Amino acid sequence: MKKILFAIIAMLTFSSACRAVHTLPVEGVWVKPSNPLIQYIGRINDSNPDQPTFNWPGIEIRARFQGTSLRMVAKPKSGYFMCSIDNATPFKVAFNSERDSVAQLATALSQGEHSVRMMYTIEGLDRHAIFRGFVLDKGCKLVTPDPLPKRKIEFIGNSITCGYGVEDTLGDDHYLDETENHWLSYATLTSDALGAQHFSISRSGIGAYRNYGGPATGSPDAMPQMYDLTLYHDSTQLWNFKRWTPDVVCINLGTNDFSAPAYDAALYEKSYLGLVRHVRNCYPQAFIVLMSGPMLQEKTNAIVKKALDNIKKTLNKKGDKRILRFDFTPQDGSLGYGADYHPSKAQHQKMAEELTKFLKENIFKQ
Repeated sequence: MKKILFAIIAMLTFSSACRAVHTLPVEGVWVKPSNPLIQYIGRINDSNPDQPTFNWPGIEIRARFQGTSLRMVAKPKSGYFMCSIDNATPFKVAFNSERDSVAQLATALSQGEHSVRMMYTIEGLDRHAIFRGFVLDKGCKLVTPDPLPKRKIEFIGNSITCGYGVEDTLGDDHYLDETENHWLSYATLTSDALGAQHFSISRSGIGAYRNYGGPATGSPDAMPQMYDLTLYHDSTQLWNFKRWTPDVVCINLGTNDFSAPAYDAALYEKSYLGLVRHVRNCYPQAFIVLMSGPMLQEKTNAIVKKALDNIKKTLNKKGDKRILRFDFTPQDGSLGYGADYHPSKAQHQKMAEELTKFLKENIFKQ
């Protein structure tokens, strides 16, 4: 019965989220983003603590609250979030138009305390999403939240890690914010299966040295140039790596580097090695997993695997034994495709199962 009630609430909430209006609520308790009982996961520009801004996928906002309802306030056109109340089935929330600034997340909850988990599910490259708080029932407040997971994983990747097109079922379709969903990506599924929190430093089209369609000599805004930024393509604030230290960093780059004939395998290996060394400087004790992705096929798959094997061998010889290798099974269409022939929802689930098994056996052994 409880599951049925949550399902009804989820459907009603999704509908109301799409009808969110610009007028800020005049009733209820508006909890500002700077409230210390709100938990954040991910790279967020919080230089103004009441205007936290973000554009990497996978940013999370968590809290526990009193009352029977919950609303969320965000900048209009911030984009899409997934929401789970009390760990029930998640649903999508939209801040898409000029008048979308308040979304109803829950109604008709039982009296008492409840939890909320929000995740930014798209690449907000031009949106620069801003969270502006929660609205609670009159007389209610936030309460001490559940502890965040102790395990921490950072994912560095491209569109596959973002969850590009995962909600689509036709490979010929192209990118839409509506069909990208990081909640359904292998990164989130793996982290949840391992009881971990995660950061996603991922961007569609990005490479280790050459972005999609870029010159063979390399792109000026590949991952090595973007990795240190709090917000993608915004050089005004560098990320403080002391704020969050992962147990493991999983790197999935290479699909775009070899997306067309004009590539240079030597430059790929050199740039990738430099990125790994930089990640090691940022996180001296973390495991770093060099991964080949599922969209690589035959020739380019072999080139990428060889380069990653070389990098692992080079760093292992220099005494860094926490560099590991992992290969996803190449997709063959048997599980369907997402937009632009990206991994489908089922393919992401398979990827998560493969990576979860690897991380359990090699890193999270207990």
